Amino acid sequence: MTTELNEPETAARPAAPDETTALADISAILRTVLEEYGLEDADITPDTSFHDDLELESIDLVTLSAQLREFYGERVNFAAFIADRGLDEIIALTVGDLVGYVVDSLAVAEVG
Repeated sequence: MTTELNEPETAARPAAPDETTALADISAILRTVLEEYGLEDADITPDTSFHDDLELESIDLVTLSAQLREFYGERVNFAAFIADRGLDEIIALTVGDLVGYVVDSLAVAEVG
């Protein structure tokens, strides 16, 4: 009879992504949000603005938040990320800002 050892929960978590990987993941998530508008082929770069370039509305940000939570789990809290920002900052938010937040959040979660 063999006994299987369960690895610690932290070993099951993927390593924190680098910015390139996070950008690819976030771009894929954004494309699912943008499908509703027929914009799934939009060019998404770190400089892409959620408001001006992708024309996301507040309801789209709620959808994005849910998608991020589904993909990354509790380690990435988009609502908390934008809660500390003023309206002008939210309007100016770019994909690169979100990528940096995701990478930092997952790195902290990996250490913690």
